[in-house]
Amino acid sequence: MKITIVGRQMNVWDSTKEMAEKKLAKLDKYFGSEASATVTFSCKRERDSVEITIHGANTIFRAEVEDTSFQNAMDRCVEIIDRQIRKNKTRLEKRLKEGEFTFPDFDEGLDEDPEFIVRTKEFELFPMSVEEAIMQMNLLGHQFFVFFNDATDSISVVYTRKDGSYGLINPIIYK
Repeated sequence: MKITIVGRQMNVWDSTKEMAEKKLAKLDKYFGSEASATVTFSCKRERDSVEITIHGANTIFRAEVEDTSFQNAMDRCVEIIDRQIRKNKTRLEKRLKEGEFTFPDFDEGLDEDPEFIVRTKEFELFPMSVEEAIMQMNLLGHQFFVFFNDATDSISVVYTRKDGSYGLINPIIYK
């Protein structure tokens, strides 16, 4: 796994980098060499924060933890991602073992009118079922997820409803 270590408004010490690489080595059994991980260290409100994002098998795994030390936060992040993988093992087995990894291309920037649009993201859409999209949304911890629906050959959105159930938005194109 390729690991990128980032310090947000801080310098990351070599010992902390080595600790992060050692902890992420535990997750190598799930991913091939083409997977990439980004570990972001920062201090928020006098607490150490670690965010791990792993791109692999057209799936994104993410965990963010604030704790009293980077080591404790790193341990908890690795546990969270390991739990996400084990919880969704049967659904992810095909993707993780296929060996094809593609990565979303996120491009952050401001539009000409920053009053309305503060952040822009671009990413690749992969054909997937509604169940896979719900799983991906839950892995990211988001309230909605945009995906290419392989059943309808169109772009769809799944979202979490207030009652805890899921909703699906399919487009209707008028000509």
